[in-house]
Amino acid sequence: MEYITKTKLNRVSRSKIFILCIRFSQSFPATLLECITFTFNAVRNFIGSVVLIPIIFIFKKIQPPDKNKHTGSKKDIMVAGICCGCMLFLASSFQQIGIKYTSVGKAGFITTFYVIIIPILGLFIGKKIGIKIWISLVSAIIGLYLLCMSNGFEGISKGDFYILLCAFCNAFHILTVDKFSPKVNGVLLSCIQFFVCGVISSVPMLIFESPEVGNIIKSAMPLLYTGILSSGVAYTFQILGQARSKEPVIASLIMSLESVFSVLAGWVVLHEVLSSKELLGCIIVFGAVILAQLPEKRILLNKKTI
Repeated sequence: MEYITKTKLNRVSRSKIFILCIRFSQSFPATLLECITFTFNAVRNFIGSVVLIPIIFIFKKIQPPDKNKHTGSKKDIMVAGICCGCMLFLASSFQQIGIKYTSVGKAGFITTFYVIIIPILGLFIGKKIGIKIWISLVSAIIGLYLLCMSNGFEGISKGDFYILLCAFCNAFHILTVDKFSPKVNGVLLSCIQFFVCGVISSVPMLIFESPEVGNIIKSAMPLLYTGILSSGVAYTFQILGQARSKEPVIASLIMSLESVFSVLAGWVVLHEVLSSKELLGCIIVFGAVILAQLPEKRILLNKKTI
């Protein structure tokens, strides 16, 4: 007798919503800042960390700890926070530096290379993915190229190299979150990673930059936006989503929707013109993500024993 078993999606639905929220909250372009790279990263991450502190206490009040659920020791949460914070610092710093020397479109496109980097790195640790996911990944890269590279590639600059390093660090960050998030409290992990990233960013800020309170105040709105929504909300949803999904490749595919939401946000909010090439890119990326989510059906033969 043949039995058709569907891939379990009970945990996937919530995790996909969490990760989708990340891309939407990061999609609106921040205005030009008066403060500089490491100052910006330090301030926004400290804001993200502070915003989560009351959330942690509220969750403790409304959700008493489950004695049957292992949430990891204090050492686990500290190691996880430090590792994630270091990867977040490297990724954000390389991106901020690289975007000074390359176009926004190229930066957006090269940053999403983590979509391909993650499954390649996964091969070295024994994580294999099926042909359906590979098709989705390649399709996503094609769609992102159409979306971001409206004027072609225009050669290679040193900024592209920094952005590529950012893509690798993003990949390692996603894999690090994948390793630790199922074992620890997601909101607490997010809070610690922002604090660690803020502390590390403060060192080069004090050495290489001259932060001025006046410039930080001038940049209050973009700093609050990126600190609260992009950091405090978005990255926290990433951790909560990955804790339930446990599929870093799928998570990276959903995160690639950032470029799609950026273009759509510009179209809806700023009334920017959406070209046919960009529209085709959006459709291809959406199609790639949907393809990756389609449940795989397995037909199992159940032989009766006589």
